[in-house]
Amino acid sequence: QVQLVESGGGLVQAGGSLRLSCAASGRTFSSYGMGWFRQAPGKEREFVAGINWGGANTGYADSVKGRFTISRDNAKNTVYLQMNSLKPEDTAVYYCAASSSSRYSAYADEYDYWGQGTQVTVSS
Repeated sequence: QVQLVESGGGLVQAGGSLRLSCAASGRTFSSYGMGWFRQAPGKEREFVAGINWGGANTGYADSVKGRFTISRDNAKNTVYLQMNSLKPEDTAVYYCAASSSSRYSAYADEYDYWGQGTQVTVSS
């Protein structure tokens, strides 16, 4: 069982930066693939970024490539999402998710555990 708690969301002006954190419980965190997803009002949940168990492989949605960076610290049971050059269209609730497959996926149904989400609002 893995419990995920996101933090770091907030209100920021366009062009600004935020760093989201996702703290995981459980001794097997290092074996999980991790992903960040987001959901804006009235829209489907969408993949943002993912990282495999060891951190060597990462992937990003085209909309955030070059602006967002996912990383993880297995010693701290934490995955991060550094978000730079934020745009109003990045406004959403951001969720982290864990996959027992050890790899990340762009598909939400391939994740086993989800956090409660953290709100990110980017003003223009």
